[in-house]
Amino acid sequence: MYQVTKLHYHRQSKLLDITFDDNLHTSVSAEFLRTHSPSAEVQGHSPEQAQLVLNKQNVTIVTIEPVGHYAVRLCFDDGHNSGLFSWQYLRKLCDHHKQLWQQYQDKVAAHRQSQDSVPIKFVP
Repeated sequence: MYQVTKLHYHRQSKLLDITFDDNLHTSVSAEFLRTHSPSAEVQGHSPEQAQLVLNKQNVTIVTIEPVGHYAVRLCFDDGHNSGLFSWQYLRKLCDHHKQLWQQYQDKVAAHRQSQDSVPIKFVP
């Protein structure tokens, strides 16, 4: 079980620095954290219910609230604050950041492509 030993948010770059007790130090964007929030609003109650969160490029973290010794609540400027980011979930996001971000980008691209397509029905 990993423990977070330090969190530091950079308001201008919108990056959250995360340091774990095994000395892993990484930075993740507020956009990544918002689009990967562990809340039911984003994740749903099953993988099939997960929601694609769009247009969060400019989102910022307003406050970081500790929850016991195991998690933080990140409050974003778009009003979202219902996800508890446990240390284990943060570690998962950090360890798989590149893969998760690519999957998200692929879903966004597919969504935008489907928005631009217009079904055509040919009637003889």
